Parts: sequence; structure tokens; C-alpha cells
Amino acid sequence: MAVYSVVDNLRVCVVMVGLPARGKSLIAQKLVRYLSWLSINTKCFSVGNYRRKESVHPSADFFDPENEMGFLIRRQATDLAIKDMLEWFDNGDGVVGILDASNITNERRRQVLQIMRENQIEPIFLESYCDDQELIRKNVKDIQETSPDYKSIQEDYAIKDVLERISIYEKSYESIDVERDSDLTFVKLINVNTEIIINKIESYLESRIAFFVMNLHIKPRYIWLSRHGESQYNLEGKIGGDADLSERGWKYAKKLPSLVEKYIPNHEKLTVWTSTLKRTQQTGSYLPYPKKTWKALDELDAGVCDGMTYEEIAEKYPDDFKARDEDKFEYRYRGGESYRDVILRLEPIIMEMENLENVLIITHQAVLRCIYAYFMNVPQQQSPWMSIPLHTLIRLEPRAYETLVTRIKADIPAVSTYKEKGTSKLGESTKNDHSMAGALISSSSSKDV
Repeated sequence: MAVYSVVDNLRVCVVMVGLPARGKSLIAQKLVRYLSWLSINTKCFSVGNYRRKESVHPSADFFDPENEMGFLIRRQATDLAIKDMLEWFDNGDGVVGILDASNITNERRRQVLQIMRENQIEPIFLESYCDDQELIRKNVKDIQETSPDYKSIQEDYAIKDVLERISIYEKSYESIDVERDSDLTFVKLINVNTEIIINKIESYLESRIAFFVMNLHIKPRYIWLSRHGESQYNLEGKIGGDADLSERGWKYAKKLPSLVEKYIPNHEKLTVWTSTLKRTQQTGSYLPYPKKTWKALDELDAGVCDGMTYEEIAEKYPDDFKARDEDKFEYRYRGGESYRDVILRLEPIIMEMENLENVLIITHQAVLRCIYAYFMNVPQQQSPWMSIPLHTLIRLEPRAYETLVTRIKADIPAVSTYKEKGTSKLGESTKNDHSMAGALISSSSSKDV
């Protein structure tokens, strides 16, 4: 069957390209999070995961082309990943599939191109090329710490094995070439985003993918989040508004600088982002760092319900109260917003966050739920029910295979603003199945993170 282009087809396969320790899996997972967050049905098919079903802890020589058994297992893993991807496209309404593998030879990439176009799927090749030895060293360390290949393996041995694996792959590596591969749709990232080469990006979906990866930051880093301090509206059980902090909220604002100094590395270079509302700006007012105010970080607009308690909403707008409980993500307050609306206005924030480090975001419950759902890949329908407590500094650490979470409690009491489904009362149940992931520590503890 002839190879043909399906430029306007909504189905796209992102084909990862590059040597080990170039951040391919991290980029793939970030892309899944971003597109899924925008309600684009996206799934990653990791050839490594298929291969691990046959060989859990292979040594570097397993990847030598002269190793016939290793070659057979790796080829079967690739074929199974592609087979499952094609079935997902056909039966799962897939829109963007990501083939996470090395694909280091021109021959192999042409084979994938043929298969995808025969199935009316447009491939876009995404290469992470890197010769920055410091970045490679950090990525090798990350693989040693997080890859299932090296679980329970001694650190020195694991790092040595990763380096040997890279050396083996380098013998066959053919980077995407602008002249030779001018007929391909591709994005080539050189040393993360020091230089970016883009070729034949023709559809809207391809342009969204290219724009996102151009803004990526794949170096190890932390992301810091916090709700504003407790507000007067929080004390009264009211939603929305532009209330001042309560007495305890001001205590949190005054304690925040010491939390930042203790827990945030290189805090001297920190930038603080707040919404335009008073309670976030008051919370950050004691922090001696540059500040940026974003309208996009404002709390979800409650429309006609702004300034009301949930009891008042249930009494005055019973049908709306029930509808919101039934589909909290899609429900839009009369004259206000839904969680989906918040996600749409947060996209520029996400783009900035992906490209920066040393940022502390002080914002609101619904907004933090959306940001947290993005980094944790939480399904959208679940995100409005996540518990984001007051007076807590949250650290996110994006890794190749997961995002690690640490919560640092300021040990300053605050009311609960969480509303369980089916009730108008505030406060969390004992089930606690909506609480955030990760470790929880007290700011009064001597334990460091």
C-alpha cells in the first residue's frame, strides 16, 4: 500500500526519537498530561513497558544488536505497542497516541511512518537531541532513581549500566537530518530548547503539540503552590468574593517567608505569582521577592451565587445545586464559570510553568485543583473533588515516570472549605479518599524535605 499524507486527519501519532537519558519519557508524559488536560484523548504507549513484561532488569548488553534474544524481545515489544496503539485509535476514539521508544535509525522511523499512514494516522517525529554532558548526567541520575529497570538495583551499578546502554545505542544512532528527512513532519529539540528545528507542521493539532514542546523545561526542578490564607469569607462559609484575610490568614502570610527560606532551594531567585484578588496578594505581601499578578489565577467565578453559602445556594437554586453535584466539572454557575472554563484560561499559566523554575503560585481552591490535576494527570471529572487544604505549602517534583508531592503544613489552624458531594455542609468526611497524594510534614518538625 502506498504511503500517503492525511494532513487534515485529527489522529496523530507522536513518535519519540533519541538516545537514552535525553528526557524522552518525561516529554512524553508531559505531553499526555497537557493534551488530556485540554480534553484531547491522548495515550502513551511505552515500548519499555512492553519489553519489561519479558525482561524486568536487563543489563546493557541486552540492548546490543548482536544479542539475538534481546533484539527479538525488543522488536516484539515494539510491534505489540504499535498494535495496541492502532486498536486504541480504532476502538477507543484515540486522537493523539505517543510511541515512547528510541527509534534511533532512519530505517525504523520510515517503517513507523509507513504503518501509521497506512492506517490514516499522521506521524509527527519528536527528537530530543542532547550533547550537554551536565544535562545527560542529571538525566542518567533520574533514570537510576525512577526507572522500573533499576528498581532495587545498587546506585553505582545502575548508573554504570545506563552509560553502557547509551554507548551501545550511539553506535546505531542516526539523528533526524533536515535535508534527508525534509519530507517528514518533525520537531527536533537540541539541548532541551537551546535550539529547535520544526519541519512541515501543517495541522492545528500538530501546531499545538509543537508549541507545547517548544516551551518545555525538562531539567529537574520543583513547583511550589499555596492557597491564600484563611479569609473572612472562609470563616463565614461563603464562596467567591474579594474578602480580606482573617486573623489566622494573616498569621499564615507572616509565617510564609520562613517556610520559603527553610524549604525552597535558591529562594533568593524566587518569583511569586498571585491572582488579582486581595486575599492572595495579602498572603504574599510579606514575601520579599518579585511578584506577578495574573487575572487567569482568579478564583472560579460563581456568578449569581457569588458571596453566598452552600446552604443559601441549595435553598435558592436547588436545581442548580443538584446539577453541580452531579457534574461539577462541566457545571457553569449562572453568569459565572465551570471548571472547564477555568482550565481554558489557565493554559497560558501552564505554558509559563513548563518553561520556568523557582516560582511560587499563591491562588485559590478551584484554580489549584486544576493545576494539581494537570501535574498529577488526575482525570478531569475527579479534579473538582480534590481536597486542597488551607495554610499548606505544596511541592511538586515532576519526574519521568511520576510527579512526587510533598505537603508542608504551617501548623496554623484554618477552617475546611471542602464540600462533600450531596451535602451543603463544609468539612471533610473520615473516608479521606479525595485528599492529595504525597508525604505530609509539619513545619514545626525538624525534618527537611
